[in-house]
Amino acid sequence: MRTGKWYRMRGQTTGNNPDTDELYGMKRIFLTMILVTSVAAAVYSQEAVSDDPGAGSGKTDRLTAGGYASWLHTAIFDKPSENWINTGMLHNRLNFKVYAGSRLTFALEIRNRFVTGDMVSLDPSYIDGLSADAGWADLSWNISSGSSYVLNTMIDRAYVDFTAGQLQIRAGRQRINWSQALIWNPNDLFNTYSFFDFDYVERPGSDALRFIWSTGPSSAVEAAVKVDGNNRITAAALGRFSVLNTDIQFLAGVTDDEYFTAGTGWSGAIGSVSLRGEATLFAPFDGTGGEKSNFITTLGIDKAFSDKVTALAQVMYSSHPADLSGFTDLYGGGLTARQLAFSEFSAAAQVTFVPLPLVNLSLAAIWFPDLDGFYAGPSLDFSLAENVDFSILWQHFNSTFGEEKTRINLGFIRIRYSF
Repeated sequence: MRTGKWYRMRGQTTGNNPDTDELYGMKRIFLTMILVTSVAAAVYSQEAVSDDPGAGSGKTDRLTAGGYASWLHTAIFDKPSENWINTGMLHNRLNFKVYAGSRLTFALEIRNRFVTGDMVSLDPSYIDGLSADAGWADLSWNISSGSSYVLNTMIDRAYVDFTAGQLQIRAGRQRINWSQALIWNPNDLFNTYSFFDFDYVERPGSDALRFIWSTGPSSAVEAAVKVDGNNRITAAALGRFSVLNTDIQFLAGVTDDEYFTAGTGWSGAIGSVSLRGEATLFAPFDGTGGEKSNFITTLGIDKAFSDKVTALAQVMYSSHPADLSGFTDLYGGGLTARQLAFSEFSAAAQVTFVPLPLVNLSLAAIWFPDLDGFYAGPSLDFSLAENVDFSILWQHFNSTFGEEKTRINLGFIRIRYSF
């Protein structure tokens, strides 16, 4: 595949439907007002609880702040001798938490991206796609854009967390992680992500309400409900416990208003070998367009051979894998946990080697038999100084979509400073 086809193969991910712009604007204003009011109330309430004996239980600061700033250069090409598509991104993240005593926490995390280069100028959908927000509230804004650049800011965490004894309640945009495996996670109903998106380690958030009742160090009962940008509801409950040094969980609920969902997950270790797995059934309710149920299960093993070498392998089966319209669907990952698989069987492996304390080498590979394709991705991470990291990554894809054979390479160079 020629690199010029990259932007033509990108999904038509754009902003919100014009018919719902007003509704999204109201949602955004409403959630932002709640957020600002909550943070202000938390700061004020700290003055009142400063003498509270429980206020210092592990939290000595009323306000904590952190984040990072990075520069990522991306080169996309078919062959090194042919034309390259070059794009640069300045990525800044700001994380804030305000503690109102020992029970109440307010969190705000903001993602800022300045992108310039060929992807912006060649792909007419790129600017709108960057600002697309799948959440109930549209909290992504393109502050400024031109023919070859775009500046975007996005709030991907904005929640209030209340804890009282064994009970924890969290409301707002948050990450709900129910995964057990390391690469594919059919149990992760609320926040599906792409394995290839290495530059977004925080993963997307959901506009959700979550309840957790902890019954022990490794056991709990949870319930969560989220609403997405199309006002579809995903709601589920999960029970987690430990037996014979193995963590086991069961879950059940509704996904995207349309699918009954039930599953289980587990993780345990025998010496230095860990076994992890997940299985989930997505069964459409009556009248969902004749769509068939999809059963996805995955099993993985990982082992630490020494303090320098670790390895993992994972396989996945799907009874009805999702259809791909192009390379972007594969790279971007499934929209939901139901769409994780693009091949009936998939297999992945990764080896990590630490030759020196400040150097990390890794090689990952994924096989997609139904696509007659594979992925290979070596990487190098090096610590230049305290809180300063340098990375070089290469991602190679070779697959068949429809009648077209696609081969594409993505090279990345990144330097990041954390604070």
